[in-house]
Amino acid sequence: MDHYIIPIHPAALAFTLFSGLLMLLLPRRAAIVPLMFAVVFMPMQQRILIASLDFYILRILVLFGWLRVITRSEYHITLNKIDKVMIWYVISGVVAYTLLWRTGDAFINRLGISFDIIGIYFLVRFLVRDYDDIAWVVKTLAIISIPVAIAMVIEWRTGRNPFFVFGGVPEFTPIRDGKLRCQGAFGHPITAGSFGAALVPMFYYLRHMKGYGSFLMISGIISATFIMLTSSSSGPALAYAAGFFALTMWHFRNQMRLFRWGLVFTLIFLHIVMKAPVWSLIMKIKVFGASTAYHRFHLVDQFIKRVGEWWLVGVQSTGSWGYYLFDVTNQFVRVGVDGGMITLALFIAILSYSFQSVGKAVKSLKKTPAMQKVMWGLGASLFVHIISFMGVSYWDQIKVIFYMLIALISVSRAITDKAARVKKSAEQMVAAQAQS
Repeated sequence: MDHYIIPIHPAALAFTLFSGLLMLLLPRRAAIVPLMFAVVFMPMQQRILIASLDFYILRILVLFGWLRVITRSEYHITLNKIDKVMIWYVISGVVAYTLLWRTGDAFINRLGISFDIIGIYFLVRFLVRDYDDIAWVVKTLAIISIPVAIAMVIEWRTGRNPFFVFGGVPEFTPIRDGKLRCQGAFGHPITAGSFGAALVPMFYYLRHMKGYGSFLMISGIISATFIMLTSSSSGPALAYAAGFFALTMWHFRNQMRLFRWGLVFTLIFLHIVMKAPVWSLIMKIKVFGASTAYHRFHLVDQFIKRVGEWWLVGVQSTGSWGYYLFDVTNQFVRVGVDGGMITLALFIAILSYSFQSVGKAVKSLKKTPAMQKVMWGLGASLFVHIISFMGVSYWDQIKVIFYMLIALISVSRAITDKAARVKKSAEQMVAAQAQS
């Protein structure tokens, strides 16, 4: 019986099993709704331990989801570039980490993390199939954001986290520089704030779509803003501002190539003329009082200077890099030190192909301008996550929201790829008829 320890709150277990049952019974695109609710309302540290294997709430629900798609044969998709790179990214991470530590525990640990990533990503790919489904998922996130914001405002007013009864989060809200740093069911205030910041761009343009309710979307924007503000964290605040900047770039969408190259040359120029490296600009970012901007700069600086230590399969510890640098508060650094250069390159490729896919979708949706803007909003949300990566490595519920977003963007790529194949086939048929 020692192998079947259940350190999980009975209410959390009941909620998880009920959510799993709903995932089996609900219509296709609604099947991920219970998962989304569980992610934001249940601390993900809740788990069942079976034979030394951790079955967190997320993994239990992913199992329910995959049971559904297998039994209903809902898994038929054509793999696109994002799908393929995602698979290689996960494989590379498992191989590199196992070679780095050379233990069975390391292999099992990476398999568990890979199960989370692949499980969430492809579950969304199987269940979300068209632009209407994408918009519907965003609408659901808007509905979810409202009670999350209410809970975090209650936490902000009382100084007590209402989710502490489930375990995994502190009862009393941490305070830094005199400000309460609320986190709700999330593992950290920064990830909670990043969740709110990333939602705003998705809601902003959906309010123009008929049938999705401008009042609901505005309520979602307000709720997401309160989630970000009550976290009292500089990273999410900066990411929030970056989201609005990305939204304004809609008006310059036809000049994005010029803008990207202009940004690259600007950073190169600054690196040449500045006394410190260009990434020292991270130290200038400080919205809330006791921000740890220097720590984040120092981490990136050492990551770049010590590339020889981690490039092959990563490095076991960054503790020797400097004071407190064992705390890897950067997603890109985390991927690199855990998986080496190849894994990091694959992760960046996922982001690159995702932005490319948003661009293709925007171009293909000229006849439906409202959906064009919704897709642009997804791209802006991805930009928010990238800014958040500068201040935190994703590890709790926020990774679910991130990989769901990548999957939604991948759905748009699948649609545009299919349209391109149909167009090419039609052109070949016309050409063949002309020759005959």
